[in-house]
Amino acid sequence: MNKPRILFMGTPAFALPALEILHNHHYPIIAVTTQPDRPAGRGQKEVAPPIKLLAQKLGLPVLQPTKVKNQDFLETLYSLNPDMIVVSAFGQILPKVIIDFPKMGCLNIHPSLLPRYRGAAPLNWSIIRGETKTGVTIMMMDEGMDSGDILMQDETPLDAAENYGELHDRLANLGAQLLIKTIEQVAAGTAQRQKQDASCVTLAPRLTKETGNINWHDKIFNVVNLIRGLSPTPAAYSSLDGQTLKIFTAEGQPGLADLPPGAIGPPSPTGLPVAAADGYVILKDVQLAGKKRMPVHEFLRGYKLKQGSVLG
Repeated sequence: MNKPRILFMGTPAFALPALEILHNHHYPIIAVTTQPDRPAGRGQKEVAPPIKLLAQKLGLPVLQPTKVKNQDFLETLYSLNPDMIVVSAFGQILPKVIIDFPKMGCLNIHPSLLPRYRGAAPLNWSIIRGETKTGVTIMMMDEGMDSGDILMQDETPLDAAENYGELHDRLANLGAQLLIKTIEQVAAGTAQRQKQDASCVTLAPRLTKETGNINWHDKIFNVVNLIRGLSPTPAAYSSLDGQTLKIFTAEGQPGLADLPPGAIGPPSPTGLPVAAADGYVILKDVQLAGKKRMPVHEFLRGYKLKQGSVLG
């Protein structure tokens, strides 16, 4: 069986294992399409997407169209004539003219158990909403948002202590392994397409700054899940003495809180307790604006809390 000639589309670190495994399995990757370099950091220097750096390291041609729907990119696509397009967190919506072009279709790696968590931030929202299981889906793309037919899925438990960064890396690798299995089925003509159940759809909208603002009147389960779901980046946050305090690691201590929501209790060997609706959230790892991220006990050695300090 001849391996399909693949055009890969991806941009951030999540896409790296997929490109690497295709290369390691000797699939003919005719080009890698990614987003243009963008200014980043304090100096606003142009930074290449992670997938571009890997493609260059592997000696693969790189395409960086501003918009894939532009005619010059479409002409390039026609000339390359891939058998299949593989998409992993590319960052642009593909028009129908691209989706319909490859004879074996456009395969997408989505880090959720579709039809749950369609949208821009499935990893974050799966944790924020307290899911106990998640997974990856390889689907055949259509014009809708993550609405294409499911080709394969792989389910995995979501540990109560796992954060966004850890889940990101784990599902990126799980998705890459599943991608290879799916491509083999598609190329052999044995892949089974399953339509998504529209009645089970949930959404995972793009994160905003307000998403990370902790509501200390909420239950500790929800506060801790918010912290996990946004750690290490962009990070959940609160306000301490008028400054932003990012919180990266915390655990819940259920029970009757004898302080008002957001009030800080005396530090203990386990961390810094903050009152919530049904107990305390024990802060363990924090970062004050303009400072380094550090364990909370180290933070308290350099920052003197005022009596009666309240986060909020």
